[in-house]
Amino acid sequence: MDATALESEARTAIAAAADQAALEDLRVRYLGRKSPLKLALREVRDRETGMALNAARAAIEQAFEQREVELGSDVVEDVHFDVTLPGEARPLGQLHLITQVRRTVEDAFIGLGYEVRDDREVETVEFNFDKLAFPEWHPTRSPRDTFFFDGTRLLRTETSPSQIHIMEEREPPIYMVSIGRVYRRDTIDATHFTIFHQFEGLAVDRDLTLADLRGTLLHVMRALYGAERRVRFRTHYFPFTEPSMEPDVSCPICGGEGCRVCKQSGWIEMGGSGMVDPAVFENVGYDPEEWSGFAFGMGLERTAQLRHAVPGLRPFWENDLRVLRQF
Repeated sequence: MDATALESEARTAIAAAADQAALEDLRVRYLGRKSPLKLALREVRDRETGMALNAARAAIEQAFEQREVELGSDVVEDVHFDVTLPGEARPLGQLHLITQVRRTVEDAFIGLGYEVRDDREVETVEFNFDKLAFPEWHPTRSPRDTFFFDGTRLLRTETSPSQIHIMEEREPPIYMVSIGRVYRRDTIDATHFTIFHQFEGLAVDRDLTLADLRGTLLHVMRALYGAERRVRFRTHYFPFTEPSMEPDVSCPICGGEGCRVCKQSGWIEMGGSGMVDPAVFENVGYDPEEWSGFAFGMGLERTAQLRHAVPGLRPFWENDLRVLRQF
C-alpha cells in the first residue's frame, strides 16, 4: 500500500466533508477496523513500512481533529441563541429508599452514642440460635422457616448474632446497633418478604432497666415517624430477652381505622425487644449479677413502609423507577 497516496486521498476527502455525519462516514472508511489502513497495519512485517503507515495514520487523525473544529465553529456561527439562558438539568440518581432509611436509623443511634456494626450474613447454628438461648423446639430452627446450607451453617434469620460477636470480643459497657440483610422462609404478603433488612440494637451496662429500653425506642420512633405517630408496647416472648415486649406503630395507610395492611387492627408490629436474658450473658462469660442490658430488632423495609405510607414491601425490591423516584 502506498501510504503517501492514501494520506493525500484522505486529506482531500476530509477537507470536503460538509458536516459531522459525512466526517464520521470518512472516519470509518479511513480509520475503521476494516479500513485498508488498519488491515495493512496488521500485515506489517518490516520496520520501514510500519513507520510509513503509522505516520499516515497520525496525519489522517490530525486532519479529522482539525476538520471537527472547523465544522464546530461553523455551527456556532450559524446558530443564534442566548448564552445567558440556563441549560437543561441532567438527571441525577439518588439513594435507594432503604438506604435513606438506614442512614436515618444510623444518625439516630450515633446521636445516642451507639456504634454501628456490620456482620456476616452466613452464620452458624451456634451464633444464630444456641448462644442466643433459642430452645431446641423453637420453630425458627426448622428448615421450613430458615435457609440452611447444612447442619451447621445458614443464612442469618436476624441480626441478633451480632450481639454475641461483640460481647465475645469485649467487656461492657456496650452500646451498638447492627444493620444488614436477613433471610426467612416467610410467605410474601403486604408486610413480609423472604429477604429484608433489619437493625438490631444492644446495650449492656450496669443498672439498665426496661424504662431505658422504652425511652430509647421512643426516641428512635420519633426520629423515624415523627411525634404525631402513635406508639404502643405489648408484652411478648422472645428466647433471648426476658421480660420482652413488641412495639407497634399506628398504621399510616388507614390512620388506625383498620385496613388490609394492618389486618384491620389499626397497628403494625415493628419488631421485638426486651431485657437480655441472663442465660445469654452466661453464654458469653458475663456475670448477670453485675451487668444488665436490653436488645431490640426491627425491619428497615417495614420502617420505610410506615414512614412513607407504602401499602406493601415488594416495591422496595422490584426496582421500579416510577416508585423509587418518589422518594
